[in-house]
Amino acid sequence: MTLDLHRLALDAIDAAVDELHLDDGIRASLHHPERTLTVQVPYVADDGTLRVVPGYRVAHSTARGPAKGGTRFHLDVTPEEVAGLATLMSVKTALMNLPLGGGKGGVTIDPKQLSDAELESLTRSYTRAIAANIGPDTDVPAPDVNTTPRHMDWIADEYGRITGTTTPAVVTGKSLAAGGSLGRDTATAAGCRTVVLAAAKRLGFPADARVVIQGFGNAGAHLARMLDADGLRVVAVSDSQGAIHDPRGLNLAAVTETKETRGSVIHHDAEVIGPEELLTLDCEILVPAALEGAIDTGTAERLRAGLIAEAANGPCTAEADAVLRERGVTVVPDVLASAGGVTVSCFEWQQNLRGERWSAQDVSARLDARMNAALEDLWRVAEQRHLPLRAAANVLGVARIAEALEARTGQPAELAS
Repeated sequence: MTLDLHRLALDAIDAAVDELHLDDGIRASLHHPERTLTVQVPYVADDGTLRVVPGYRVAHSTARGPAKGGTRFHLDVTPEEVAGLATLMSVKTALMNLPLGGGKGGVTIDPKQLSDAELESLTRSYTRAIAANIGPDTDVPAPDVNTTPRHMDWIADEYGRITGTTTPAVVTGKSLAAGGSLGRDTATAAGCRTVVLAAAKRLGFPADARVVIQGFGNAGAHLARMLDADGLRVVAVSDSQGAIHDPRGLNLAAVTETKETRGSVIHHDAEVIGPEELLTLDCEILVPAALEGAIDTGTAERLRAGLIAEAANGPCTAEADAVLRERGVTVVPDVLASAGGVTVSCFEWQQNLRGERWSAQDVSARLDARMNAALEDLWRVAEQRHLPLRAAANVLGVARIAEALEARTGQPAELAS
């Protein structure tokens, strides 16, 4: 699976390079990360023994700025997975026109089996192992799978101990007390909301367009409440236990209370439906905000939404994507629809570098402007080159990276922007 992820990233790069008629030197540069670090991460277990697990940090591209990307703690972490994710992050930051490159990191471990003390020992040890390769002007980690602001606070603190400086900009996704940004907790949902509203307007959907959201976790729940406040009708949501549907529109405040007090949305007073039925409900907008590969060819053939906004990573299989394209369904790809998080991470980094604290309103306005601009750029490239939005996103991202490489090396390239 991890090999497939890396191959998927390279295939996307290749298709964009071919579309842009770029030199093979650019292709080679984008195929290979600038820096790949493999480390051993020792940590002290609660019984006093020393245990060692492998860790990684990959900087794929710094052509447009310091590498940027999350750090995950998971048993499935491999060098190939980290390299693939770093490659995709380079495209995402370029698509968003952020002054950053792409990176990723991880430790191969199940953090759920560790105590708090063991987690802190592991995180600080990992920081020491990669400290020479990270920094505000080099590579800026962030939270990812199984890591939180607490882990980022530990990284920032340990980096400060190593360097003898207070350097909050070394990492983003920190707690507010440690220099984190307002709006970070809702950034993914807020960014997705912006592109959903803009895309729906472009497609001529009614002001009360019906929305189905798969996943009522952090991103999905925040997004549901935001779109409801915007006047759209959220008619169905789901979590890991099941899905609920009300064609008149769900009472999101009540659904949220039910989820918090009873553990699942299925206990709300609404029709309980199956996960497959959720994806094929009659609606204008479908937001998969949960599982990778949730929409396969069978689902793609039956779903009735006119717009899909991929708040989750990789919710549509490649085969399903082809079916959706043939059916004329507009898909706003995850590289844009889920980019609110990395965008506000960039804002946090900029605030730390400048010694500033932006208000929640300022962060929200900047995020809204950045997401709208990215969608405008993406739609323009898609129309000019007669490409679906996903392919256009890769073309635009790769074009901007190639432009930066050209500026550094003087190598000519035909660019999309």
